[in-house]
Amino acid sequence: MFRADSCEALMKVRALSIVFIASLFFQSAPAWAQSYQSKMDLGVAAYRNSHYQEAMQHFRKAADLDPSQMNAHLYLATACVSQYIPGVDSPENKQFADDAIEQYRIVLDSDTREQQRINSAKGIGYLYLNMKSWDEAKKYYRIASDMDPNDPENFYSLGVIDWTVCYSARMEARAQLKLRPEEHLDPNQPEQRKICDELQAKNSSSIEDGISNLKKAIDLCPDYDDAMAYINLMYRERADVECYDAAARERDLTTADEWVDKTLATKKAKAKKADQPMDATAPSPQ
Repeated sequence: MFRADSCEALMKVRALSIVFIASLFFQSAPAWAQSYQSKMDLGVAAYRNSHYQEAMQHFRKAADLDPSQMNAHLYLATACVSQYIPGVDSPENKQFADDAIEQYRIVLDSDTREQQRINSAKGIGYLYLNMKSWDEAKKYYRIASDMDPNDPENFYSLGVIDWTVCYSARMEARAQLKLRPEEHLDPNQPEQRKICDELQAKNSSSIEDGISNLKKAIDLCPDYDDAMAYINLMYRERADVECYDAAARERDLTTADEWVDKTLATKKAKAKKADQPMDATAPSPQ
């Protein structure tokens, strides 16, 4: 398990796992690979200058020249993702996502290095999440978590999806009843009782999965304040469907408030730590 003080560094390292690094490329390549390598080099140069369309063309040509080279597929996927805008529902934007998913799947289905396959599964999960394809997003984040059970980000993402699904269904149902935010579902009223039963049947499994996934993320990264914030929200989702048990509802609301306090305390501790000057007596990194 990772130490609490290493979590932030861990997350940054994982987030940069597909960064273009010039040292990945061979300084010299055999004659048969020169054309492939030149396309890769041109693609990297274009990407660094934010010329993503040009980068895509070079990476696609490199992948065509040597389909066995997974770097070309990964870099092409990354260039596509760089042009994808979450929340924009247009054919062009969807095509960027579809093209990236296609390339990620090639890598995921290959026998390349496991970290590249993990990155591809997470990349697909990320795109499906932003496309609101919840089942597909969960599928690929689960694949990533199975391959790397020590990555808290996968469990956090699964928890976020679980909450989003539950929250959307609950808010739609409450809008039908014209309930105010502070009002609880009343089982003594037939319409509200019906909605409560429907939400319990629909959301209960996702609520429990969400709490479990977020707890796993926090177990792996004890100062994961974003996961703490979502656990608070998941307990509120559970409280809202506990229509027949007022005591259970109050317990969950109390637990949710406790997680709010933990979130704020963790954020405050991080902010304080960030403001502290570097210890001059600490050994320098080698």
